[in-house]
Order: sequence, then structure tokens, then C-alpha cells
Amino acid sequence: MEASNSEVVQECRFFKVLKDGRIEVNRHFTADPIPLSDDPVTPDPIPPSDDPVTGVRSKDVVISPDVSARIFLPKLPDPNAKLPLLFYIHGGGFCMQSPFSAQYHNYVKNLAADANVIAVSVDYGLFPKRPIPACYEDSWAALQWVASHAIGNGPDDWLNTHADFQRVFIAGDSAGGNISHTLLSRVGSVGLPGMKVLGSILVHPYFGGTSDDSLWIYMCPTNKGLMDPRLKPPAEDLARLGCEKVLVFVAEKDHLLPVGKAYVEELKKSGWRGAVKIVENREKDHCFHMFYPQDEQAVANQKRIVSFIHGE
Repeated sequence: MEASNSEVVQECRFFKVLKDGRIEVNRHFTADPIPLSDDPVTPDPIPPSDDPVTGVRSKDVVISPDVSARIFLPKLPDPNAKLPLLFYIHGGGFCMQSPFSAQYHNYVKNLAADANVIAVSVDYGLFPKRPIPACYEDSWAALQWVASHAIGNGPDDWLNTHADFQRVFIAGDSAGGNISHTLLSRVGSVGLPGMKVLGSILVHPYFGGTSDDSLWIYMCPTNKGLMDPRLKPPAEDLARLGCEKVLVFVAEKDHLLPVGKAYVEELKKSGWRGAVKIVENREKDHCFHMFYPQDEQAVANQKRIVSFIHGE
């Protein structure tokens, strides 16, 4: 009976559905599949800390029972300095990873140091415990929480003291790039009082039009089919993006290359009045910068992001 219950009835690139209803997510960041019947497990979690090399301090905050975040504060020569604010949304196929994994902790920490920004890295709900659209709603709730500090009386002292809410950037990779787009569209539609989003950085963003479509559809029981606006952003959503500029990274060997390029072209045609730039990395695969941060092209991309944030 146990063997029968373990029979795979559906298999996607990121997970398997077993006959008894259990779901196993194949984590690309660990050697073996990890069953996710209970709470998801962050690969190689590390605690917040004061980094002696970069001088970046980090801490964790609870936003709601379902949402938390890790905040990164770079070394401050001036204790009263106001810094650009980077709102970062991690990737992981909507079903794995978190700001607390070694990969994302180190990536956002180094970005905070290099760009001299205060960064908020969001921990949103993951499938299967919390199916899509939890990731979108949790990220929006976190962005609203960040915006609650705009007049200096929010619950977090670092944000009250050091964040410049007129210089906000929303960024994410892979699934996080997709979520970032939905946030930008929502900001453009309903706004965020006291906060100005200057730009967005989408790294190898996921959108519909690939073999992963069935995966997203399965993870989102309330989906509207393959033309769901979160999969295939319509022109009206693109036209109202709530920022002034967008930087999109794509990689030549990434299966998401065509949809990343298509997003840029559709954005240009939508009537949106901002500026969009695309950077393609030759001979590179999906999210290579997360696995090989010292790669020459990864280092160059980091410098491009820093220049983008500071308007250089």
C-alpha cells in the first residue's frame, strides 16, 4: 500500500505529485529531493549577522503571521545618512528558497554593500503549503509595510532613520522577477502614499510561454488559464507600471530568454512612458550569478545594477 501511495501521478520540473496527495519539491540547491508535506525547509539557512568583511548589518523582522523579511543595512560613515531602498524578491520557482538561505543572504548583503542601499528581502508564502497567489499577496503586504515607514514612524528603526522613500527600487530574479512586475503594476494602479518607486530590476524573470506554464497553473488553483495576467501581462498592466525605469537581464542559455525579451518588447509597445534597458549575458544559463557570483559577467551585472540605482 505504501508503495502504491508513493506512485507519481504528475511530475513537473520543480515538483512531483504523489498518489496519496503528498508533494515533493526537487530543490535545485540541494543534492536530494526534500518532501514538503510540512513546512518548507530553507536550504542552508543562516542567521542575520554583522558582517565583518562588508560592514553590512542584517536583522529579521516579522510583518504578519505569514510574512517576514530580512533587512540589510550597509556601513554608514554618516549615522544620519538616507539611502536608496531596495525591495528584493527571491526566486525559486514559487516553491523554494528564502531570504534566509546562504545564497540569497549573501547576494542581497553584497548588493547592499556595493550599491550602498538599505535592502529588504521578503520571505513570502511558498507552494505547496501556501499556493499561488500567496506569493503575490505576501509581497504586496510586505511592500505596504515598508511604505508605512515613509513618514518616519513605522515599527522598524532602520527604515525610519535610513531609508529614502523617494528612491525606492523593486528587484527580483526568476519567480521574484515575475512577482516584481505584479507589484509595479499594482503600484501604478493604486499607488503607495509617501513612497516613490524610481526603478525595477528583473533578473531572468519568469513569464508565461514556456514549458513551465503547467507548473504555474498547478500551483495556482484560482488561475485564469494561460492568459492569466500574472503569466501574460496585458498591455494595460504594462502601461501603468509604477516606476520610471526598468532594467531586465536575460541569459543566452536560459529557457526563459524568449519570454524575457518578449516582456521588454511588449513593455515598449504598451504606451508606458518609462525607459527600459535589456542586458543579455552570452553563454550563460538561468540565474548563473547566484551560483557563480565571481564570474566576470556576474560581476559586470552587479556593477550595472549599482549604476542603475544611482542614475549613472
